[in-house]
Amino acid sequence: MPKMKSHRGAAKRFKKTGTGKVVRMKSGKSHILTKKSRKRKRRLRKDAIASSADSKRLQLMLP
Repeated sequence: MPKMKSHRGAAKRFKKTGTGKVVRMKSGKSHILTKKSRKRKRRLRKDAIASSADSKRLQLMLP
């Protein structure tokens, strides 16, 4: 049987942690940054854990 291919779009956006959770970056940090406060932009730097509903689908995309 051939190797499973990972979904390349998902592989660029998400990572799996050691425990199997899926990590994502927060949205809203790419443009229109002048009107956003420093505090808001600082919070957007940190990554977040994907929701359980999304992570079930992402497990299949990232073998």
